[in-house]
Amino acid sequence: MTDSHLMPIFNRLPVAFAQGQGVWLTDVDGKTYLDALAGIAVNGLGHNHPRLVDALQKQVAQLIHVSNLYDVPQQHELANALARVSGMSQVFFSNSGAESNEGAIKLARLYGQQQGKANAKIIVMSDAFHGRTLATLTATGNAKVQKGFEPLVSGFVRVPYNDFDAINAHQDDADVVAVMLEVVQGEGGIRILKDGLLTQIRQLCDANGWLLMLDEVQTGIARTGKWFAHQHEGVTPDVMMLAKGLGSGVPVGALLTHGKANNVFHVGAHGTTFGGNPLAMAAGLATIEAIEKDGLLENATRQGNNIQNGLRAALESDIKAGKVRDIRGLGLMIGIELNQPCAELVKVALEAGLLINVTSDTVVRLLPPLVMSDDESAELVKRLSGLIQSFLQE
Repeated sequence: MTDSHLMPIFNRLPVAFAQGQGVWLTDVDGKTYLDALAGIAVNGLGHNHPRLVDALQKQVAQLIHVSNLYDVPQQHELANALARVSGMSQVFFSNSGAESNEGAIKLARLYGQQQGKANAKIIVMSDAFHGRTLATLTATGNAKVQKGFEPLVSGFVRVPYNDFDAINAHQDDADVVAVMLEVVQGEGGIRILKDGLLTQIRQLCDANGWLLMLDEVQTGIARTGKWFAHQHEGVTPDVMMLAKGLGSGVPVGALLTHGKANNVFHVGAHGTTFGGNPLAMAAGLATIEAIEKDGLLENATRQGNNIQNGLRAALESDIKAGKVRDIRGLGLMIGIELNQPCAELVKVALEAGLLINVTSDTVVRLLPPLVMSDDESAELVKRLSGLIQSFLQE
């Protein structure tokens, strides 16, 4: 469309979708695509999931929005469900991951103020991605995202990802109040925390009275085969931020607290107009119900293993030749790192009826729906491995 009044912000691919079913999408011309991106880890239930569709249709016919001036019973239901699967204590509902992360930053600063720290600092990681608001893009470790928006927000200390000593080096800084990180960096190239490191950081935060704040926006809601990625190590954060898969396509975010982070926010300290509306809550409740009743936690692990093992077998010669540097992931959050920039693979894959993403220049990122079957994961491996082999040969 050449006469659009949309701001030219997105470099969109030349396709528009008209319908979806499960892991498949159909464009306006009738061509089908295997969706291995799930709306960037949003459509965990795939497309047109009956539980979600039924819940949303019923809710739309009742109430969509009333505002937080009044009690919203569905908020209590979803908060209780999230507390049950997470072990966290209190929940605030927002509309997006950036809002959840912004809320966490505000909470950390208020926590610091309550301890007499007027210049609170939050330790953040290199190559992190936390959002596009002014504070969250400052917390983000990507100069391209930050460029042009200076002066950035003060109060952040950046350290290398996966480097405990770098975090530990700041324990004598009396202004530090929190550590904020992703257990798996999605935009950063599917980089995973080393085994045992999260436990070390948890212990360091406890020893110094810091908040451990985990951005589970992309990794949460069964994406990695656990409800939340930090559960692979049995650690409980003080603050957890959610969005993406929580609403299976309906915008909803959440900020969860536990322990010393509980009750930091008082009445009037934070707020939202749309957050926690009945429609979004219905989507969250239907999502959790589907994950539990349809065995999607186990399926995420199973299909993630199928895809990783299948790709390793299909790309064995390229791995040995050093052309494929690594295949890594947790559950259905998978990265294939090549030895060269490969952004052009996205368009090539689109032409072949496959939706993928490339991040960090050289990493093919896969975030398929949690509902993927054995046959569909095999088809994904077949299509993607062939595309990668052809690309590397060229």
